Amino acid sequence: MSLTTEKASGAVRAAESDTIVNYWPAYWTMICLAVFYIGIRIYEQYFGWKAGLDSFAPEFQTYWLNLMWTELPLEFIAFCGIGGYLWKTRDRNIDKVAPREEMRRLLALVGWLAIYAFTVYWGASYFTEQDGTWHQTVIRDTDFTPSHILEFYLSYPIYIIAGWGAFMYARTRIPQFAKKISLPFLLFFAGPFMIFPNIGLNEWGHTFWFMEELFTAPLHWGFVFFGWFALAVFGTACQVLDRVIELSKEYEADVLSL
Repeated sequence: MSLTTEKASGAVRAAESDTIVNYWPAYWTMICLAVFYIGIRIYEQYFGWKAGLDSFAPEFQTYWLNLMWTELPLEFIAFCGIGGYLWKTRDRNIDKVAPREEMRRLLALVGWLAIYAFTVYWGASYFTEQDGTWHQTVIRDTDFTPSHILEFYLSYPIYIIAGWGAFMYARTRIPQFAKKISLPFLLFFAGPFMIFPNIGLNEWGHTFWFMEELFTAPLHWGFVFFGWFALAVFGTACQVLDRVIELSKEYEADVLSL
C-alpha cells in the first residue's frame, strides 16, 4: 500500500470516527414497528371477524384474551426495564459532559423523539380511527373488543414506553434536561400518557350510558384534551435546537481560536 493510500485511509477512518449523527437505530426501530403494526392489523382483519364477535365464545378466549394477557405483562416489563436501565447507566458526572458528547446525545435524543412521534401516530391516530370504525359497524358486547385489545392495550402502551424512554434518556444523559425538568418535554410525555387512564372513564361511560361511538361525544373529550398535549413537541424541539446552536457556536469559536 502506498503512502498516499495510507493517508487517504487514515483520513476516512478519522472522518468516520468524527461522525456524531447516527439515526440508523431509530430508522430500524421504526421499520420494525411498522412491520409489527401491519402484522397485527392483518391479524385483526382475519381473527376479528372469525373469532372476535362473541366475547363468550371459546375462540375469543383463544385468539384475543390470551393475546391481551400476554401483551400487558410484557409491556409492563419493557416499561420498567427501559426506565431502570437508563437510570442505572446514567451519567453520574453530568456537569462534566464534553460539548461534543453533549451534541451527540442531543442528536440521539432527536432519534428517540422521532420514534415516540411515530408510535403516537400509530396508536392515537391510526388505531384510534379504526376503532371508531369498528364500533360503528359492530355492536360491542364487552369492553375488551379485538379493536380495543390492539388499540388501548397494545399500541397505547407502546407509545407510552417510547415516550418514557425518550424522557428518561434526556433526564439521565443530557445536562440541559438533567438539571431541571423541561415543562414542554413533561407535557409532551404526560399528556399522551394520560390518555391511557382516561380509557377507564371511557369504558365506564360506554357501559352505563350506552353512548354512540362518535368522537364528538363529551365522553371522548378527554382523549382530545390529552392528545393536544402532543403539541408540546414544538417546545421540546425548540429547546433541543437552541442548545444545538449554542454548542455549534462554542465549537466554531474554539476552532477560530486555534
